[in-house]
Amino acid sequence: MPHPPPARRPGLDVDPSVVGRRVRALREERGISLSTLARLAGVGKATLSGLEHGTRNPTLETLWAVTAQLGVPLTAVLAEPAAEPTVHGTAVTATLLEVFTDTDATYELYRMRVTPGPGQLSPAHQPGVTEHVTVFAGVLRAGPADAPLTAPAGGHLRWVSDVPHTYAAVGDEEVAASLLLRYPRH
Repeated sequence: MPHPPPARRPGLDVDPSVVGRRVRALREERGISLSTLARLAGVGKATLSGLEHGTRNPTLETLWAVTAQLGVPLTAVLAEPAAEPTVHGTAVTATLLEVFTDTDATYELYRMRVTPGPGQLSPAHQPGVTEHVTVFAGVLRAGPADAPLTAPAGGHLRWVSDVPHTYAAVGDEEVAASLLLRYPRH
């Protein structure tokens, strides 16, 4: 009897040492101590230290929490967009496809998959960030943790994500979707 493939552990498909150097540089540019950033982001000091030293492979949730407190989009700590970095959360796998900017905002476009089973709770982004999700397959429940929305294949969801928010596949089918994050310039 063949063995099932090992479960994918949440984390990055990009070099953690590159991510760590970028996180540390952004933290130091802002004059924030390691302890302060860890507390603000809701992550352990040892976790943040390991991330900065490239010895820990951070989850999507950890990276979003840290970048939100640094006031930067997730792509500010990932590899160049051409590399199509992929991050894995507890339920979400997101592959960066494109980053665009205009005078008002920075946009990140991801190909997203949400696996059936327990959903994923993501931390709040910085104020004014919005998320737009278009569902291609499956049924997705996502949005603010206290009032999630549901969309079937062909549907679209939009919410302000400066509050904790959730993603979950409804039923047994994996969700395939696009995710567009809009980070306003302040």
